[in-house]
Amino acid sequence: MGFFGPHHQLAFIFGVLGSIVSFMVFLSPVKTFYTIYKKRTAEGYQSIPYMVALSSSMMLLYYGMLKTNANLIVGISCFGCAIEIIYLILYIVYAPKRDKVFTVKWIILFNLGGYCLIMVATNLFRERSKRVTVMGWVCAVNSVAVSASPLGIMRRVIRTKSVEYMPFLLSFFLTLCSTMWFFYGLFLQDLYVAFPNVLGFLLGTAQMVIYVIYKNANKGVEKTEKMQKGDMEGSVGDINPCFPDHEQEIKEITIVIAEKPVESDEMKA
Repeated sequence: MGFFGPHHQLAFIFGVLGSIVSFMVFLSPVKTFYTIYKKRTAEGYQSIPYMVALSSSMMLLYYGMLKTNANLIVGISCFGCAIEIIYLILYIVYAPKRDKVFTVKWIILFNLGGYCLIMVATNLFRERSKRVTVMGWVCAVNSVAVSASPLGIMRRVIRTKSVEYMPFLLSFFLTLCSTMWFFYGLFLQDLYVAFPNVLGFLLGTAQMVIYVIYKNANKGVEKTEKMQKGDMEGSVGDINPCFPDHEQEIKEITIVIAEKPVESDEMKA
């Protein structure tokens, strides 16, 4: 398949743009993992999105190798596999024991076991076109899973009203990435690439909307708490100045009482 027609040229342009944005998407969790490194703990963070992203990159890499003229897919998938492995290693190092065991177990079963099983299954088909079709469906399902993986984090944000574990940049770049790859698949008439990115765009947009809503909600809560704290401090400040006056009055009364007996003794003398 050459890039001589106008559609193929547009597909190439969107493929390059998609690769650039995908590169940024893969790097967007760097801040999160830097925070994990500084805190020396991954508690509160989930490994599932990174395991699913690794699986998706592995499947797309295999799909790109089966398909002709899919160098853009192969290139970005190789980078995706490498960076997701680094993220998962860091997560395993700093995760609590329970999360560590869970992550290692699912990497072995889901990422390695699932990938090997799919490779064996697709190689049962002699015709290359059938292998491409099977892997296309597998990649489509995996891409949907990647798009849906932040749903758990979205639910957590809604429940806790905190956006700490849902970085805005990641949501933004995921939405932009889905847009680029949708047009890439559309112009190449590759539905296995185009279709899942529709869902990716919708969920990415939903994440950004939720982030904006609850980020403002957090600011409102913090402002209210500060105002309440200020009111309490002001009330205490209004009451406290009264105490020295009462203490002074008590001291003056005590002095008067103490002096009166002395005056009586002198008069008697």
